[in-house]
Amino acid sequence: MNTWEKTKKGSIYKFFPFKNYRQSFAFVSQVVLLAEKKNHHPKIILEYNSVEIELISHDKNKITQRDIDLAEQIDKIL
Repeated sequence: MNTWEKTKKGSIYKFFPFKNYRQSFAFVSQVVLLAEKKNHHPKIILEYNSVEIELISHDKNKITQRDIDLAEQIDKIL
């Protein structure tokens, strides 16, 4: 979790580099399934060889334990 950056908007953010689009897409697919199980919907930017994820609890307008838990689970996917 300590590799996630806190943004000026009050969210947490992480950049994930990959070798190609297929790896990026596969990672995003796993993140989406995990997020749906948690009923949490991060901002995800998918590019050819990278993924950017931003988490914030919109209902609270701040980072909550739910965001931290999801960030830790996303890190475990790798």
